[in-house]
Amino acid sequence: MWSGPRNISTAMMRSFENRPDTAVIDEPFYAAYLSATGIDHPMREESIASQPVDWRRVVETVVGPAPGGKPIFYQKHMTHHMLPEFGRDWLARCRNAFLIRSPERVLASYAKKWDKVALADIGFVQQSELFDRVCDLSGRAPPVIEAEDVLADPRQTLSALCAALDISFSDAMLSWPAGKRATDGVWAPVWYDAVERSTGFSAPSPATEENLPPHLAAIADAARPHYERLRAHKRGSANPSVPGTSV
Repeated sequence: MWSGPRNISTAMMRSFENRPDTAVIDEPFYAAYLSATGIDHPMREESIASQPVDWRRVVETVVGPAPGGKPIFYQKHMTHHMLPEFGRDWLARCRNAFLIRSPERVLASYAKKWDKVALADIGFVQQSELFDRVCDLSGRAPPVIEAEDVLADPRQTLSALCAALDISFSDAMLSWPAGKRATDGVWAPVWYDAVERSTGFSAPSPATEENLPPHLAAIADAARPHYERLRAHKRGSANPSVPGTSV
């Protein structure tokens, strides 16, 4: 599952992890991204120490067997972690899906956690590039879902996603126990407080576009064409029909 930050991506990971047939992994390229860029994020050193920093080793994990022998391996990926020097051919061995959210909502949420933000940090350009790469590899558009659709009608939206990925929908995806998870990245104390309190998908919040300060509104304007491109494909997209069972 490819998304930028603040896209309800961790709630989606909770949803899939609550299925008895699914193992999950949390942002496996994060340490490689931090190491390669030198960017200063909260808990940088702890994050780098917790994962491989060689992207090739990460690929070995994500195309390998699911932990615990589970039939489905749900992978929460951040699009901005996929630097140009990180190989992409392995995408053909997975079933890829894309989780989108309006740039205004992403930025309003991101700014509450971390005040240093640029277009590259929220992953819209990279998400568009990855979408094109998956299209090239599979010969068709992968499934796209929107965060607000998941929040407004999780059963319908997740059912459509599962159908597009050729897996069964499970009612277990609609709720989960509150609390931390051993599968959460070590950075969870910085970013996951809300999802740790959650027991399911919350209702969508009111629109926030008019509340963005000018510097964030400018970033939202730059991100919007990339968001709109993928939004044109949301829901109802065809099964990507490629080998493997990783999402």
